[in-house]
Amino acid sequence: MTERILIVDDHPLTRDALARLLVQNGFDVVGQAGSGAEAITLAGELQPDLVLLDLSMPEMDGLTALPLVQKAAPSAEVVVLTASEDEDNLLGAIRAGAAGYLLKSEPPERIVAFLRGIAQGEVALSGAVARRLLDEVREGGGRISVPDAVAHVLSARELEVLLLLDQHLGTDEIAARLFISEHTVRSHVKSLLSKLGVSSRREALEKLNHPY
Repeated sequence: MTERILIVDDHPLTRDALARLLVQNGFDVVGQAGSGAEAITLAGELQPDLVLLDLSMPEMDGLTALPLVQKAAPSAEVVVLTASEDEDNLLGAIRAGAAGYLLKSEPPERIVAFLRGIAQGEVALSGAVARRLLDEVREGGGRISVPDAVAHVLSARELEVLLLLDQHLGTDEIAARLFISEHTVRSHVKSLLSKLGVSSRREALEKLNHPY
């Protein structure tokens, strides 16, 4: 089924470029909004599957609009697409229920791949964003639930691989998602198993989900 997308950005050129990219890759762009208020109205009228939401907009910013968009279109997944790597914006968006936080610096093909993943129930985070979240875990802020015994010993990429394994993705799917080879995925799995002191993926996931 073709995913129906509402694009929200206050720059018309950005909206048009995103619309062309998504249509070329099989998505159905059902609307475009230039402000948070307009996004809420169109989300209610159009009931899209995905809302691609910028954060920096006049009058009503994306963080303010996000929960209101979700209320207007309860079945829609809201994905933040922004230039901001600000930690407060990142955590605020995730706490507000965003299904993804993508940076505008991502190559177009990665944005498309991330959105396809979200349409299949995955969570999408740009690599730089994933590393920031990992830093939050390691600093012990208590805002992200990953056991210390896991977070403190794995690299950012190894943790990404482990979390994707927890989503029941296979080696080939993880490779496609992270834009790396299957051989590299297997190397990361071997390394994380060693660091966690376990001999199987199942045992690694038990440490992730049942640390005690």
